[in-house]
Amino acid sequence: MRSDLHEANRLSWNAATRAHNSHKADQAAFFRNGGSTLYPEELQLLGHLDGLRLLHLQCNAGQDSLSLARLGARVTGVDIADSAIDFARQLSRDSGIAADFQRDDILRWLPVPATRGERFERVFASYGTLVWLSDLKRWADGIAQVLVPGGRFVLVEFHPFALYFAPHWQPAYDYFSREPIAESGVSDYVAESGASLAPSGYRAGVENFSNPHPSYEFQWGLADVIGALLGAGLQLERLEEYPYANGWAGFDGMRDGGGGRMLPPADRPRLPLMYGLSARKPR
Repeated sequence: MRSDLHEANRLSWNAATRAHNSHKADQAAFFRNGGSTLYPEELQLLGHLDGLRLLHLQCNAGQDSLSLARLGARVTGVDIADSAIDFARQLSRDSGIAADFQRDDILRWLPVPATRGERFERVFASYGTLVWLSDLKRWADGIAQVLVPGGRFVLVEFHPFALYFAPHWQPAYDYFSREPIAESGVSDYVAESGASLAPSGYRAGVENFSNPHPSYEFQWGLADVIGALLGAGLQLERLEEYPYANGWAGFDGMRDGGGGRMLPPADRPRLPLMYGLSARKPR
């Protein structure tokens, strides 16, 4: 585990999260009025949630966590960024939707509830999470430890093949390299994607954001992810690949196919931009 790089990423996310939320109109009102930030893909994989204990890993500023809580789940959200958790706690209070938010590195946090005997029926992570983790074995083992027997882990994530490309659709990253990738910092991807990532309404907010803190990402292939989960004793139930990316316009010329599903330009062949999986802990 590269704690030093995780700490650098914490600083980078602290700066970026403030910029991201500056573009989103009154989010508390959005939730009070019944709004949700969830997409059909994760809901289909998660299944029934009412009354279930759900752990949301890398929950960011809590919007999806509160959307899950609205469906009846008893949600605990964990994220490394101080500004994200501060925002999530305030949004929970202002929206009137209860959830527990914890600030920590999930690789350090997961063994703690496991040791205390805390368990969850669902563990969930989505959209741009795995690139920030330096140790997938520790991640998968931690998930398996906190799931109840018969409990389910659900992941909806950007496809690692899509992350092989730079924003101009040029091959840029070694799919099989496992060395940290140094970047100039977490970007203001909400400004880059626009309304598709601001369901409460988009506003200008912070302009020309430049992150003062560098960031470090990790490239994990599909086999790495599935292998880690199987190695932790989970059983793969379902694996789906999607030719679109929910909310994220990460490449030139992407177009909204409806419902926030961002598609490549019409003149490009389809490719997997996102995948989803569910894995169950044996009873």
